[in-house]
Amino acid sequence: MNFRKLLMPLLLASSLLSTAVFAMDLNDAMSNLGPAKSAGLLGEQPNGYLGVVKAQGNAAEIARLINEARRAEYQRLAKNNNIQLADVETMAGKKALEKTPVGQYIQLNGKWLTK
Repeated sequence: MNFRKLLMPLLLASSLLSTAVFAMDLNDAMSNLGPAKSAGLLGEQPNGYLGVVKAQGNAAEIARLINEARRAEYQRLAKNNNIQLADVETMAGKKALEKTPVGQYIQLNGKWLTK
């Protein structure tokens, strides 16, 4: 019984530490964006944000972190230029779709397509 009392806190501490070690930040997400897009896990959407094509690995976390940064930048641009956020998102989405290299995914009419 004493063994269990000691083991549980150790397991809990170990799981918390491993979660912290593997937590991704924006820099990690940016570093992993290219490989994730090349692997077909993420793609560009017309709304200016990344979408998850295949929910594998850390694709959703990469998309979440980068989309948060994009939204903050779009909001800043909208405010500084006195235009609607939706207009900035649409312009950014159009540009992202145009710049996406051949072989990577883009979303058109709600469907993922290889460009």
